[in-house]
Amino acid sequence: MSETVRDAPAASAPPVHTVADPAEIAQEQATVPRRRRPLWMKPTYWVPPILLLALIVGVVYLVNVLLGTRGYLMPQPHVILAVYFDPKNGPEIFEALWNTAQVALVGLIIAIVIGVVWAVAMNLAKWVERTTFPYAVILQSIPILAVVPLIGFWFGYDFIARTIVCVLIALFPIVSNTLFGLQSVDRGARELFQLQKATRWIVLRKLELPTALPAMFAGMRISAGLSIVGAIVGDFFFQRGTPGIGALIAKYQSRLQSPELFASILVASLFGVVIFLFFGWLARRAVGKWYDFG
Repeated sequence: MSETVRDAPAASAPPVHTVADPAEIAQEQATVPRRRRPLWMKPTYWVPPILLLALIVGVVYLVNVLLGTRGYLMPQPHVILAVYFDPKNGPEIFEALWNTAQVALVGLIIAIVIGVVWAVAMNLAKWVERTTFPYAVILQSIPILAVVPLIGFWFGYDFIARTIVCVLIALFPIVSNTLFGLQSVDRGARELFQLQKATRWIVLRKLELPTALPAMFAGMRISAGLSIVGAIVGDFFFQRGTPGIGALIAKYQSRLQSPELFASILVASLFGVVIFLFFGWLARRAVGKWYDFG
C-alpha cells in the first residue's frame, strides 16, 4: 500500500499569480526604443535661428538710427518689406525671380545628370577617372567671370548662355561627392559581392549607388545654392535677354534704390534657402531611414 502511494505521480501544483513590480514595468518600458521625432520638429531647431533673426533686425534698426541722414544705406526692414506690396516694384521683382528660378532649376537638373553619369563612368573605369577628373578640377578652378564673356560670345545672351553658366558652377560638387560616395563602399561588402560572382553592373546598382546616396544628396544641396549664384551672375552679364533678378539688382544699384535693392537680394536668398531645404527633405525621404540628415 505504501509502495503504491509512493509511485503515484504527484499532483500538479496550482499556478502562482505574482504581482509585477511597478519599477520593473517602468524599466522595461524605458528599454523599448521609441520613435525619434525628426530634428526639424523640435523647438530647439527653430528657436535659435528666430532669435538670431530678431537680433539682426534690431541691429539693422540701430544702424539706421546711427546713420541719420544716410539711412538709405541701410533701409529699415519694414521699408524693405513694403517693396513687395508696391504695385510697381513688387510684381517686377517676383517676375524677375521667376525668370532666374527657371534658369537655376534647369541648370541644376542638367548638372545633376551630367555629374552623376560622369562620376559613375569614373568609378567604373579608372582610366576615365585619371583622364577626366583633372579637367573637372580645372573647371572648378577657372574664375567663372573670365569665362562668362566667352559663353555670351558663343551662345548668345539669353536662356541658353545663363543655363551653361549655372551648369559650370554647380557641376563640380555633384561629381566629387558622387565619386566619393561610390568609392566609399565597405571592403567587406564588396568582397561579399565578389564571392557571389556578381557582375559589375549588379555591384553598381545594388551596392555602390545605394551607398553613395547620402554623398550624392549632399552634393546636390551644395550645387542647388551654386546654381542660383550662377543664374544671378548670368543675369549681371547677359542683360540683353529676359531680365532676371541679377539684372534687376544691377538696375537698382545704378539708380541708388536701396530698399528695392535689398528686397531683391533678400528674395533671391530666400529662394536659395527654399531649394536647399527641398533637397534636405528629398534626402530624408530617400535615405533617411538609415542615414541621419537632421
